[in-house]
Amino acid sequence: MKIEKFSFGTGDRFAHQGKAQLAAIIKAKKLGCDIVPVWNKSNREHSIIGTKPADLRAEADAAVKALGWDDSYYVDADHINLGTVDSFIQPSNFFTLDVADYIGQKCEEKDLTAFIAQNKKFLGTLQIPGIDTKLNITENDLQKIGAKFLLAVKKAGEIFRQVADKKGGDNFVTEVSMDESNQPQSPVEMLFILSAIAAEKIPAQTIAPKFTGRFNKGVDYVGNVAQFEKEFNEDIAVINFAVKQFGLPNNLKLSVHSGSDKFSIYGPIKRALKNTGAGIHVKTAGTTWLEEIIGLALAGGEGLVIAKDVYKQALEHFDELCGPYATVIDIDKSKLPSADEVAKWDSQKYANTLRHDLSCDDYNLNFRQLIHVGYKIAANMGSRYISALEKFEDTIAQTVTENIFDRHIKRIFLD
Repeated sequence: MKIEKFSFGTGDRFAHQGKAQLAAIIKAKKLGCDIVPVWNKSNREHSIIGTKPADLRAEADAAVKALGWDDSYYVDADHINLGTVDSFIQPSNFFTLDVADYIGQKCEEKDLTAFIAQNKKFLGTLQIPGIDTKLNITENDLQKIGAKFLLAVKKAGEIFRQVADKKGGDNFVTEVSMDESNQPQSPVEMLFILSAIAAEKIPAQTIAPKFTGRFNKGVDYVGNVAQFEKEFNEDIAVINFAVKQFGLPNNLKLSVHSGSDKFSIYGPIKRALKNTGAGIHVKTAGTTWLEEIIGLALAGGEGLVIAKDVYKQALEHFDELCGPYATVIDIDKSKLPSADEVAKWDSQKYANTLRHDLSCDDYNLNFRQLIHVGYKIAANMGSRYISALEKFEDTIAQTVTENIFDRHIKRIFLD
């Protein structure tokens, strides 16, 4: 199984927006832009919502059938590890091997020795096409990189083989994810991470590194855009070099993760893809859930009441909801409106405050981040929330499709 050049990952917390998400991909295709959809959902999201990996497969299959999509599509076992992978194996055909937790953990000495030996040929000065400056690589560099990343890659190999043993190695797409770590990986680190991936015989088709800056949930990238652009282009160059050096799949491409909207870096990404001919996998996990809430608010009536209730309860459970996401949110509580204030809002005011439109004076990134991590509130509403999704499907679908197409796909892939 070989993933296409451009792929787009869409999270869907409550498994009701598959058709609306696919509609955005179809809209792009009609304009000559070929992107394949990848529906993704993590074990944490399944456990909070009360769904199973098979439910995501059912949603994807139903959307594809309803809209007559006859191209490839994928169901991503998102951020799985050895402890969570088994229930994803049968319904999934894309596996995001999340090994960031193992970065910096000590590997076996014999493995480190072998890693250094296999990469000694790169010691000295190395010129990688596409990177302006020459890389100077010492044995100490190899020692440090191996000590930092080798165990993580070894764990990725274990997960890959666990899936391959049950599914067959050619029947799924493999992504290696190191994005949920503290420090960005340098081009030298990326090179030798890819060397280790090849040595583990992991046929990685996408890799998700940690880039400089913060990718906070639901909001724009925060950081040095010029530095991101430099890193992104250098990573593309390293991948092209590594594919030839290590025999990795020739369609290996970068994956840009996180539930952030990343708007300010879409321009640099677009330029890089155009200049290099590289492929990309982009994830927008979580933003569909925000569009659901916007759609409910715009629908008025019970939809608006639910949207307000979600915010009220999220405010009441602020610490509980924000704790697990502390590294990927920055909420200034003093800039959050009170529940009493929100209770007075009409549909448009609520939607404007939540929708990620920087030109709108009502937009509040603190409000948006809190709603983003507040999906547990909606999950606890049970049938009340699900019934509202079904009742107001048309309004919600429009907001979901517009968000994916206008704010994401157009900015990356279309002129």
